[in-house]
Amino acid sequence: MKKTIFLLYISLFLIACSSSKNTLVSKYFDQNNTEISESKFKEILLTRKVLEIPGDSTHHKKLIDREKRGKVSSREQLELLLKKETKINIDKTKPIVIIFYPGKDKCNAMDSSDATFIKNKYLKLEDGIFQLINAKPIYLYKSNEGLELLVNTMKWHKDPNQTIENLFFRHPFPCSSFVVISKEGDYISYFGEYPVEYVWEATQIMLN
Repeated sequence: MKKTIFLLYISLFLIACSSSKNTLVSKYFDQNNTEISESKFKEILLTRKVLEIPGDSTHHKKLIDREKRGKVSSREQLELLLKKETKINIDKTKPIVIIFYPGKDKCNAMDSSDATFIKNKYLKLEDGIFQLINAKPIYLYKSNEGLELLVNTMKWHKDPNQTIENLFFRHPFPCSSFVVISKEGDYISYFGEYPVEYVWEATQIMLN
């Protein structure tokens, strides 16, 4: 009898939990963390200027801007950290262009044919950056899984102490991102997949 009552309590508890989950209503928030309607959320998302990320709860959805502008607290310290990790000599008078690879995901997964396309994209990107500042981008990764087919094209380095991730790309999202930092420490970062022209344009802006 006691066993039957216990099983009954368990069953009622599970049903209550299930009902509670089913009654959860999704909530939507814009880039300023202001709650908005689902239709407004989708409307903003269609502009392709934002990305959708998980909110503070499992049934919350939030938007973040793909492009962000700001200023680092110390470009000099950032230079020293990057030089130590990459052994690249960084010119203090020029912008720093960083390509950030978060790790292998559905966006970054590639076979040999994909690798050829991506190599050509990076070579095109490098050519444009070199024409602007006579320097190459710095390639950093959070995880190097999936980069095996690209290591002979450009040199990738570990993000030192997750500095670049924490400064510019704190929200996890597929695909690579980039940031350009001016000699004064101002920056333009772009989150998620991008055309090479965006990097050239940001670099040109950071030159002025």
